[in-house]
Amino acid sequence: MYKRSKGANGTGRVGGHDTAGLLPLPDDTARGLTSADVARRTGRGEGNDVPARSGRTVGDVVRANFCTRINAIIGVLLVIALLVGPVHDALFGLVILANTLIGVVLELRAKRTLDRLAAVGEARPTVRRDGRSFALAPARIVLGDVIELGPGDRIVVDGTLLEANSLEVDASLLTGQADPVLKRPGDDVMSGSFVVSGSGAFVARRVGRDTRAARLAEEARRRTLVNSELRDGINTLIKYVTYALIPVGIVLFLGQLAAGDGGVPEAVRRTTAGIVPMVPEGLVLLTSVVFAVGAVRLGKRDCLVQELPAIEGLARADTLCLDKTGTLTETSMDVDVVYEIEQGVRVGDVLGALGALDDRPDAGMRAVIDAYPAPEGWTEKESVPFSAARRWSGATLTDPAGSTVTWLLGAADALLAPGHSVLVAVDAYGERGLRVLLLARCSLPLSEVLAAPERGPYATAPVALVVIAQRAREEAPAALRYFAEQGVEAKVISGDNALSVGAVARGLGLPGGDRHLDARQLPDDPGPLAEVVAGSAVFGRVGPHRKLDIVTALRSRGRTVAMVGDGVNDVLALKEADVAVCMGTGSPAARAEAQIVLLDDDFSTLPSVVAEGRRVIGNIEGVAHLFLTKTTYSALLAVLVVLVDVPYPFLPRQLTLIGALTIGIPAFALALAPNTVRPQPHFVRRVLRFAVPCGVVTAMATMGSYAVADAVYDGNREAAASVATLTLFLVGLWVLSIVARPRTWWSVLLVLAMALSFAGVQLVPSLRTFFQLELVGATAPCAAVGIAVVAGALLESAWRIARRGAVDGPSPALPPPDLTRTRSTPVVP
Repeated sequence: MYKRSKGANGTGRVGGHDTAGLLPLPDDTARGLTSADVARRTGRGEGNDVPARSGRTVGDVVRANFCTRINAIIGVLLVIALLVGPVHDALFGLVILANTLIGVVLELRAKRTLDRLAAVGEARPTVRRDGRSFALAPARIVLGDVIELGPGDRIVVDGTLLEANSLEVDASLLTGQADPVLKRPGDDVMSGSFVVSGSGAFVARRVGRDTRAARLAEEARRRTLVNSELRDGINTLIKYVTYALIPVGIVLFLGQLAAGDGGVPEAVRRTTAGIVPMVPEGLVLLTSVVFAVGAVRLGKRDCLVQELPAIEGLARADTLCLDKTGTLTETSMDVDVVYEIEQGVRVGDVLGALGALDDRPDAGMRAVIDAYPAPEGWTEKESVPFSAARRWSGATLTDPAGSTVTWLLGAADALLAPGHSVLVAVDAYGERGLRVLLLARCSLPLSEVLAAPERGPYATAPVALVVIAQRAREEAPAALRYFAEQGVEAKVISGDNALSVGAVARGLGLPGGDRHLDARQLPDDPGPLAEVVAGSAVFGRVGPHRKLDIVTALRSRGRTVAMVGDGVNDVLALKEADVAVCMGTGSPAARAEAQIVLLDDDFSTLPSVVAEGRRVIGNIEGVAHLFLTKTTYSALLAVLVVLVDVPYPFLPRQLTLIGALTIGIPAFALALAPNTVRPQPHFVRRVLRFAVPCGVVTAMATMGSYAVADAVYDGNREAAASVATLTLFLVGLWVLSIVARPRTWWSVLLVLAMALSFAGVQLVPSLRTFFQLELVGATAPCAAVGIAVVAGALLESAWRIARRGAVDGPSPALPPPDLTRTRSTPVVP
């Protein structure tokens, strides 16, 4: 049977050290803590109790929905209405309470879905306890636990290394240091860093909120990493509305005090009626609801959204950067053929021995291990694990006959000098979409190759080419076609040979797939680099830092970049991208940085995320049109009644009815409706371009109707107010019909339902009395309808002008394609 020549703790390997006596610990580090130790330390509060990233607590959700600036304003107005007027005029308070409760319920439902998915996709470090090693949830780690490390593992707590076998750790996300650091026993490791290569074990010294990563997260816990134009735009709109409320309220109060009867109580009552409609009370609520519902819908497709605005971010992305292996191709591979360059070498035994040394094999090495089991009688003197930076692994092995040789296995262009004849054969295989590993004999000790890597290619003799067949994901061509049709440019960036990556891209029908570049030939200067990257679609031999450079270059040109990856070499690029997407079987470090995790590794889910994001963006914009139109006409009405020196025509209960039927109830339906409108920039500008003209038309029509009715009824304010309410409702309904376009059966039914509801209020005597809506005669009501028709024509003109100013029109009728994964197909033609 294959044996290591030294202990399994890494002693004797390059970068490994004998840990005996270095760290005097009370526990047996080979066995880890006992169950009794764990119970005691848990009881003392020494557990890793950092809150999960997947979402807010129940208390956070409740506070976020109730403790808002909008609710504070509404609460003050509610108290005022209860103090100075009949309870009927405080009806708006119940509407706000109901809307907020609905928001809490929907967000909690989304939280449960996200927490369940987060638990499924959570990184589970390997912990030693009671002499066994097993995966454990990070929250169950306690102080003093011994935690094992391997390539791609994310370090979840701070600690001190006990064992290290060529262990390289990347802490750039914490320290900014670009290059991985070789760690030795006794060195500290920090939570938030991740393992690039090698293996080891460390003891937890700081857990929970005492860790480095937790302290950094605490400083930024209120910061959402994903940029959201919707969130920022709505916050801007609400800020301006809040600033306008106070001066408008003061002016309206003074005007009502001077123009009306009833003194201060009546002036306060009328002022409250004028201010309440200015508050876009449901806009923030519905934004949260739409994002939460989107997360639930995607959760049903095994898509974990770790930051809700990422749904919007992916929908706005115009550039999609894709890793190849695990994203466009299956992670599983097969050895197609082994081409022996040097005869007389037991290539199968060498490959089997090298494979047995790899505790965390990548896809290519897994194919080798499956094809060549570990041989009997081979021993290891020293070894180096695979590194994405080196692109090779190696070991000094002794065969059963006693012959000792240093073997290297990896990328041919990393192990051979440029221009070597074997590279021609490698390129020929690469052009067919095949992956090639070179087995080479090295005349230098591994320690010398590591110390001077440039000497490696000149000290190796090629022995065999291991040709590995990759399989394209069945759903990948349709997904790439969908993105191309939606104006999203896809770019493949991979560490594999550029020819092989190009062949895969061509086979999948990627636009521009016939043009491939070797990333090692890219310019270093940011300007020329951005120019080259923007004009190319396929990049091979891309190292971790080069991936970061490519994403940075694209963003420097104003691109919105989504990065899809799954390996430890993708982490830096995922961190830099506007939106980071990771496969569920990706490395723990990659999953930790992703805002969206495809738990079932199904690339076809991405179009669904884009479609959901477009629904979110389009629906929130429609809802914003309604609420800002109401804010505009309410503010203008308040100013107009002061200018013409008349009492404010409406009671709070009347405006509550109008707001509920033309905005509040329809907004919930519109927020959750289908929508395929292509996202456009400048959210605030486009909302105001529609809302301000519509608000002005609505206010002028309402005041005109009130003036006509006041003349007809000879000063009967209640009758005139009823006629003005009719006009306001009809014009508001027209605005609703515009926002609900394109017309579908449900949008027509929605508008008709609101019209019938208002008619019902007029026909039911008790409701008519409650809302004080009494239409007298036919002259003034007919005039109100006529004014509403004229206003409707003006609204149509305003809508056309707003559409003309849009950057882009609606997207083609392209629902997410049916990308159900069935089987994979070989890339080889």
